[in-house]
Amino acid sequence: MALIVQKYGGTSVANPERIRNVASRVAKYRAQGDRIVVVVSAMSGVTDNLIKLAKEIMPLPSEREMDMLLATGEQTAIALTAIALHALGVDAVSLTGAQAGIVTDGVHTKAKIQNITPKQVHALLDAGKVVIVAGFQGQTPEGQITTLGRGGSDLTAIALAAALRADLCQIYTDVDGVYTADPRIVPGARKLNEISYDEMLELASLGAKVMQSRSVEFAKKFGVVFEVRSSLNDNPGTIVKEETQSMEGVVIRGVSLDKNQAKVTLVSVPDKPGVAARIFKALGDAAINVDMIVQNVSHGSGSPATDLSFTVDKPDLLKAAKVIEGLRNDVGCREVISDEKIGKLSIVGVGMRSHSGVAAKMFDTLAKEGINIGMISTSEIKISVVIDLAKGEQAMRAVHAAFLDK
Repeated sequence: MALIVQKYGGTSVANPERIRNVASRVAKYRAQGDRIVVVVSAMSGVTDNLIKLAKEIMPLPSEREMDMLLATGEQTAIALTAIALHALGVDAVSLTGAQAGIVTDGVHTKAKIQNITPKQVHALLDAGKVVIVAGFQGQTPEGQITTLGRGGSDLTAIALAAALRADLCQIYTDVDGVYTADPRIVPGARKLNEISYDEMLELASLGAKVMQSRSVEFAKKFGVVFEVRSSLNDNPGTIVKEETQSMEGVVIRGVSLDKNQAKVTLVSVPDKPGVAARIFKALGDAAINVDMIVQNVSHGSGSPATDLSFTVDKPDLLKAAKVIEGLRNDVGCREVISDEKIGKLSIVGVGMRSHSGVAAKMFDTLAKEGINIGMISTSEIKISVVIDLAKGEQAMRAVHAAFLDK
């Protein structure tokens, strides 16, 4: 008898028929004698609609109230899933993140899990019930509802699997597993049988929508082996686990395109110590994650100045612009330019550690396509470039063909 944590994404519970499909799958595992904890996301489109409603009332709503609003999406889905299981004669009970013992810090809309005390989950499992937990949410020690950021249901599932010492963690989505690229953009993309935590972490943080990056980081930290698979069929998925020697033979594991990036450029910033520190401290204090940073120093006449560019997630652009405007007089920049029409194209693979010439091949491929590179960022297992969003999918197909097409 195994203890299994299963997570179902928004497309898996998009309508009553799919919710019944999820319930049938859960019931099969329960019939085998397994103890099941199910983590559920909001129904597909619900979170986006709630955000749209709030922004129609106020362009920059209170983050505390946004958490209160968005948490209702998952609560609807868990109740409907429990009802579907009841219809099949399966004893099931739904719990909010707070009721499941998920305690977070107080950073609204991007809270981090501080600890999990799943006493109620254990008690309900011991009573023979299937436990359905709302993903994406938790509660501060003071009782404030918080959310974990987009894709946070993945983190809920991984964290619960670690806290419960589950035998198996399955992440169900609308695709068969992790692919070498998004198959909707790259027809020749192939499903991977396995992938390392580090590769999956890079792909997730670089725009691959299969998993939330923080959930992969959590899985690596606590050694939670998990499987990404489809809720629409019974095909085996992709196992995400520790790196093995055989993985190093593959130079590039995957290509990703992040369309959710925006660039902010501060024009003619004084080139002197402490300026960059002041800018990025203010952004950090506002809980804005900065990704790529490029500084171009001017060597012309007059006081030395520099153009400073950085990228953020598109939803943070308004907030970042507001922070920078507040600093503008203090820092002394001439102009602030925002650009939402960018994409971040990345290649990932642990084999890059032992193979040279990868960057040159990527840049040459983009040059042949007539695609200009705006910014570059690297680590030992990935290379990312900022390009024109309009050419993003063309670039993704070309790079995939250069490295991964057989």
